[in-house]
Amino acid sequence: MKTFLKILGGFIVLQLVLVGVAEVTGNGYLVKGLWACYLHGHSSATIDDVKYFKTNKIEAGNNPSQWPLHTGYNKTPLPAKLQKVLSDDGTVAFLVVQNDSILSENYWEGYGESTASNSFSMAKSITTMLVEIAIQKGALQGWHQKVKTLLPDLKGKYADSLELWHLSTMSAGLQWDESYDNPFTVTAKAYYGNHLRELMLSLPIVDAPGKVYNYQSGSTQLLGMCVMQATGKSLSQLASEWLWKPLQAEHSAQWHTDAQGTELCYCCFNSDARDFARFGKMMLHHGNWNGVQVIDSGFVDMATKPALAPFYGYSFWLNDTHGTKVFYQNGFLGQYIITIPEYNLVVVHLGHRTVEPDNDADPADLGAMVDGVLGMVK
Repeated sequence: MKTFLKILGGFIVLQLVLVGVAEVTGNGYLVKGLWACYLHGHSSATIDDVKYFKTNKIEAGNNPSQWPLHTGYNKTPLPAKLQKVLSDDGTVAFLVVQNDSILSENYWEGYGESTASNSFSMAKSITTMLVEIAIQKGALQGWHQKVKTLLPDLKGKYADSLELWHLSTMSAGLQWDESYDNPFTVTAKAYYGNHLRELMLSLPIVDAPGKVYNYQSGSTQLLGMCVMQATGKSLSQLASEWLWKPLQAEHSAQWHTDAQGTELCYCCFNSDARDFARFGKMMLHHGNWNGVQVIDSGFVDMATKPALAPFYGYSFWLNDTHGTKVFYQNGFLGQYIITIPEYNLVVVHLGHRTVEPDNDADPADLGAMVDGVLGMVK
């Protein structure tokens, strides 16, 4: 017994030393990453990892609206090919809305209508929407406002040239490595770290903005910091006031934050499939929700057209390879809010994994989802 206690004590001391070394070297975020991932049987972030983070609440209002059910609700089975893709993706929710009514709704693994899941990078579109509304309300000057007027400590050769639209269109020229495999990259440090604002202001703008598309989560983080600076409110407060309540969400949502309460603006808006679908319906109706113009229709048109890359607008992904215009919000591990205007369709997919694309091509499962749903409604 004494030998066991000595070994246990030595192990605890070793862990404390390792934690101390990590903190001193600026790698304290690794401790949280190891705890949240590997010590819980995961190799990366998951759709259920909200329990490992501090969060801010996005309050729903007192006037929620329930989705009406389509006259054909769940009467048309999902095509066999689509079912296989959903199974391979570890899908937990698949929702199809047509003509503003739920046409098809399926859940797996104990998930249901009110089960919240991590949006991952679908939040980039939400942050961009909040910036647009801040512009409409006069809190921001416009998409060509210089970022340094809001974040004067921004560094780098091209910091003076950076404008808000560069951040939304992924053309900021930020020093950022968008890597999900290496725990020592800035992507991991931003996700698990405790001082996100300080981290972002330490990263210089090293390339001329507005020239080249380069997908960087850090760009959206800076964008969110700009709107928070301009309004004096957290992103969660703004999302509640400007989006969640006007969209009559049924359930309050949660947004991951660092230890200081700063939202991960590029990621981690936690909600359920039905409430996520509200973003798609609003965009489908050119920014209008049940007669209320939540966001300007001109922005919707601008955001869903190519900016510097043919497949990316203002934080919305674009696709027209299926014979009809498709735009969508996309998050790590296969989170989607897909809008297909020609058929008045909104599709929400939440799951554990996806087929990762090469060279920014559309993921294979996206095409299968679009083709499968179009086959159901044509």
